[in-house]
Parts: sequence; structure tokens; C-alpha cells
Amino acid sequence: MSEALTGPELVALVQRVFQPRPEETALAILVDLPDVKVPDDPNWAARRAIAQAWADELNAHQGELGLATRLVIYPNVHTNNGDLPERAWIHAGGPLPSADSLDPAASVSFANLYASHPILIALTKFSATAPLKLAAKTHPIRAATMPGFREDMIPALRLDYTEVNRRVNLLKDLLDRAESAAFRFGTPAGPCDLHVDLRHRTGHASGGLLPQPGVAGNLPSGEAYIVPYEGELPGDPSRTAGIMPVQFGAETVRYRIQNNKALGVISEGPKSREEAALLTREPAYGNLAELGLGVLSAFGIKPIGEILLDEKLGLHLAFGRSDHFGGQVGPKDFSGPEAVIHIDRVYVPETQPEVKVMAVDLTMADGATVPLMRDGVYTVGF
Repeated sequence: MSEALTGPELVALVQRVFQPRPEETALAILVDLPDVKVPDDPNWAARRAIAQAWADELNAHQGELGLATRLVIYPNVHTNNGDLPERAWIHAGGPLPSADSLDPAASVSFANLYASHPILIALTKFSATAPLKLAAKTHPIRAATMPGFREDMIPALRLDYTEVNRRVNLLKDLLDRAESAAFRFGTPAGPCDLHVDLRHRTGHASGGLLPQPGVAGNLPSGEAYIVPYEGELPGDPSRTAGIMPVQFGAETVRYRIQNNKALGVISEGPKSREEAALLTREPAYGNLAELGLGVLSAFGIKPIGEILLDEKLGLHLAFGRSDHFGGQVGPKDFSGPEAVIHIDRVYVPETQPEVKVMAVDLTMADGATVPLMRDGVYTVGF
């Protein structure tokens, strides 16, 4: 099967994901540009080429789609989920310019872009999910974010997203009703137990369908997720605590978690020392920002080394920014704009072979325990 979407496939994808309304007339495809600080790389260049090809194909099928498609460019923000710049440029065609050659006089504000382009697709190097989620709260937009998208993710765009969405919503319902999650991980150094506090929170569903204004989510998609309780209520600290393991190459780093924050590292090794120094330098990095439950492994999708797809396969936990999901930690809590991060750690055998998800159990409000996973596989009936 070809790994390029045809014009009719792209039209069908936009119609399925966004369900455009009669009054909507334009769609924007966003790309970020390399600069001196973050130079170009082959995957990034290929992603921009995909964005241009999609814009051309969608415009060639404007009659069927009912939307004009515009390619919109902006300088990259140097970090995942950092705030977008105030202004962007609508590309007039031809080769894309470099970030340092953009003419300020030709720019448009993102606020005006949102007003005239209610549907957005962000094919970027650095994730724009957080800022677009926040923008969707005050602008009538909906956005599909595709950071790190590659051609080998295209099969995941051809899935039955009605079924994906059904499974995701089942998991969201469980997260909504859960007060905590208990994890047992197997590692080369022995088992690690982690308790995650889910009180005062509700889950989110990212099932690949974005028909309503006011939302932004990843594409490809297929996960339910929730922000652990971060202890913001007076007199009610977070109960998230334990040891969280993450494999980096040949080394498994074990983070000591207390009050929903990684406060230190109990493992030894070069990566452990590096992560411990990062936690000291940037405490907000250690905020446990997300518990995510992906479903795409069941559809035969395999990891490819890009978080956009890999996190949708199964269990993942994230550090860093959480305000875009309804949490408390945002750019103000980091040392500067380029330090802002939301980084997922994906627990499937291909990404962390030495860390085994032995068991995940949810404790519900009535005290009942729901076995969620055993040996890395969901035990809830889909």
C-alpha cells in the first residue's frame, strides 16, 4: 500500500476528523521552520514537504472539501509544547523561506489566523499541542496536532477511528470514576511500585475525532488520558508517590516520586546523574503531568520512535507541563520559555524492553478495584 495519501483520502480524512460545518470556509496547515539554533534535519524537511503536498492536494479538491487550504509557516519555538510566537505567515507558494528571512510586515497574528481558519492541522517538529489546546479555549477552533509526523505513520491514519474512539471513551469513563491507579513495574533492579492520585480530576478522550470547536488533539490518535492530582487544594496534598522507572538505552533510571513530583533519582549511571541534575535545575520537569492509555497496539500498529504515534500504542506517563490538560503546571513554572516541556515515557516492549508493566489497578470511588492491565495487556473488555 502506498505510504502517501491521495487527494480523495485527504478529503475523507478531513471530513471524518473535523466534520466541517457549512459556515466554515478555510483550513490552515501549520509548519514550523528551522533556524540557526535548531538546524534542519531530513525528517523535518520531509514533514514540511508532506505539508505542502497535502495543501496542494486539498486545494486541488476544494470543490469536494468545501474549504480553501492555506499553508501557514512560523519560526520554531525550540521546545515541545512551548508557547507559539505571536505572528505567523501565510505562504504564497514556491519553496519555503528560512526562519530568519521572514518579513514581519507580511505576517498575521495567530489571533487573526484563528478567526479566519477554524480548522488547523499542525505538521510540526516541535509539538504545538499545549498552546493550541489553550487557544481552543478562547477561540472557536479545532486543531489536529501532528508533531514529528512521518510517512511511516500514514497507515495509522487509515484506521477505523469510530472503533478507536469507542475504546478510548471506555477507558476515559474508567479514569473519570477512578480515585487512584496502582502500578507495579518489573525492572532489572527489581519491582517498582507507583501510586498515582487521580482525585479531583476527570479524564480526556483523544479518539481521532474533532467535530466540535474548542478542542485540539493529536492525529494519529487513540488514547484516554488524565492529569494526576497535583496537590493544589489547600490542606490536601497529592498522594502520588513511589518509584517510576524509565529505560534510556541500556540504563533504567528510577525516579523517586513524592507529592506528584520526581524529587530525585535512586539509580546509578550516567543517564541517572543527568536526569538528577535536570530535576535540580528544572523542578517543574519532574511534575507527573499525565497518565495516558493508548489503544493502537490492538490494531496492529507498531512503534516507530516518534512520540506522536508511539504514545497511542499503550500505557504512558509524562513529566512536565500539564496546564493544557487542565493541570496546574505551565510555562510560569519553568526557568524560561525554552525549558518548557511535556515529555511522554511509553511503556510498550519495543520502547522499554527492560521495564515490564506487571500490573495496573484502578481504585474506584466506592473502594472497588478494577484490574486494568496485566503483563502489559488491557484486561478490561473492549
